[in-house]
Amino acid sequence: MSIKKANIGELKTHLSLYVKSVKKGGKVLITERNVPVAKIVPLDEEDQYESEEAQLIAEGILSPPRSNKQLPDSFWNNKDLPNVPLDVILRVIREERDED
Repeated sequence: MSIKKANIGELKTHLSLYVKSVKKGGKVLITERNVPVAKIVPLDEEDQYESEEAQLIAEGILSPPRSNKQLPDSFWNNKDLPNVPLDVILRVIREERDED
């Protein structure tokens, strides 16, 4: 199957059509001002793309949920939950993001 060529504007407008073509084994060369910048190709069976969550579970850092049910509203009213100030939570999140 030949490689289709699409500039970024065309790709944005007709993305679903290009994705269908790739699903059927095609390839799409993405250009910006007629200069190739990227290529969309089908995934190989050997390609393994795990979500960050799945990777953390595999590493034993995170445990998968025991149930897919939503937590009941009463959970959030539990007085035994730690009371962490919002500014501390935000600081920790920012520090975690900066580690990457």
